[in-house]
Amino acid sequence: MPKLSRRHPAAIALLLLLGLLVTGTAYSAVAPKDAQASVAASDSVEQGKKLFTANCANCHGTNGLGIEGAGPSLAGVGAASVDFQMGTGRMPMAAPDVQAPGNIRVKFSDEEIADVGAYVATLGAGPAVPPQEYTDGSKGDPGKGGEIFRVNCAMCHSSAGVGGALTRGKDAPPVIGVSGKHIYEAMVTGPQSMPVFNETNLDPQDKRDVIAYIEAMEDAGSPGGNPLGGYGPVPEGLFVWTIGLGLLVTAAVWLGQKSA
Repeated sequence: MPKLSRRHPAAIALLLLLGLLVTGTAYSAVAPKDAQASVAASDSVEQGKKLFTANCANCHGTNGLGIEGAGPSLAGVGAASVDFQMGTGRMPMAAPDVQAPGNIRVKFSDEEIADVGAYVATLGAGPAVPPQEYTDGSKGDPGKGGEIFRVNCAMCHSSAGVGGALTRGKDAPPVIGVSGKHIYEAMVTGPQSMPVFNETNLDPQDKRDVIAYIEAMEDAGSPGGNPLGGYGPVPEGLFVWTIGLGLLVTAAVWLGQKSA
């Protein structure tokens, strides 16, 4: 019968030392990266605080908690709200008004906006800037998005997405020509008079479908000719009455003078 070899008494200690060596090597490779990421995030927040103090504190307060009659508190609005408001040129406003006008020249770079967003995010938990996978309309379903848009959005932004008037001097801006990221951010933050569509109302896929529908409308253009603002039958009827009937009256007068 063959004699079984006995395990050397130092084998267990050797295995423990080898395990500690592997663990320590792995930690030393990973830990510096985490530290660098933390430093980078801290630098972004610090830079964002400086930009906020110089450009936003007059209305929102030095601590971001708002000033009565000037600007609301930003605690809990999240980085997504900052990216939307500053990325579309709505903020900073020249002066307090009933509504921040859109389509104004953006005053800050993407990096500066991200820094301010990082600082505002420290004031309270709020929506983050959405990942690109949910803002790419090419991955959405425009048919389903159209159904969602007509039920939830068309009453303010019109079925053609060109916007419309609201009460007390406010208006719903056009959504045609707006980037998918800013459309998504508007849905999760509810800027100005717009309601918030959180994941309980519309999940990320639903929001991507809405973006797909808006982009499909933009690509389709106006196959029927000049849309006359896209406001429906009222401007079209006005055009017929003022221009169409005017041409008919002019033609009738001209024919009457020729036959005289």
